Amino acid sequence: MDENPASHPAPQPAAPPREVRVALPASAPNVTYVIVGITVFVYILQLASVYFYGYPINGVDWLEIFGARINSFIRAGQVWRFFTPALLHGSPPHIFFNMYGLVVLGPLLERHFGHKRFLLLYVLTAFSGNVLSFILGNENGYSVGASTAIFGLIAAEGIFFFRNKKMFGDQAKHAIGNVAFIILANLFLGLAPGIDNWGHVGGLLGGLIFTWYAGPRWQLDGLYPDLRLQDSTELRDIVNGASIVLLLFGFLAVWGMFFR
Repeated sequence: MDENPASHPAPQPAAPPREVRVALPASAPNVTYVIVGITVFVYILQLASVYFYGYPINGVDWLEIFGARINSFIRAGQVWRFFTPALLHGSPPHIFFNMYGLVVLGPLLERHFGHKRFLLLYVLTAFSGNVLSFILGNENGYSVGASTAIFGLIAAEGIFFFRNKKMFGDQAKHAIGNVAFIILANLFLGLAPGIDNWGHVGGLLGGLIFTWYAGPRWQLDGLYPDLRLQDSTELRDIVNGASIVLLLFGFLAVWGMFFR
């Protein structure tokens, strides 16, 4: 018995995907501004030490003597030098461009990462950059600057948008392309004499590793129109990311101090 096609309604075409705009978490980038304020204050102290006491050694000020990445002092047990170089700078242009990079990158990342995770990212990438500089940089030289951490932030932005590319669409593609260009251009410029490129590479690796494990992974939660963004990254992911960076670069630091 033949069925009458008219008795069955034609299948309806699927509704086209709808673009939905969801507000991102809003918070003031307080940690970014605090880091900028502390770094600028430390540089003022550097200038003051030179003004009142002069340069103790060949253009190296007093705070640099106590806090720069100087390999012989690190091997003598001054392990704080894996962190303190990020607070020190060698000239006004040096601190200006580093703080400019922090002000450009910091607010977006802090907004997504949250205050504590962003601070952890900054400290870990400063650490990883200075460790690699200690291992592979100029053995008889010294290095200062927040660029180790700034390169870590650049890597973190690229990994963040890569892992959330479905959420951000074309914005993610443009952001990833810009990050790749900035990294390549700055590493090329870092080949010039006097620039600690190994510190930059170490910061990049630290930011990449930490963000891959601990970076935000946004997903939509709820039903339309009551949708909100939810970060699916758990505390254990953040602990794992931080632990991997600390263990990897901590091992390199110990190897460089005692066995190299």
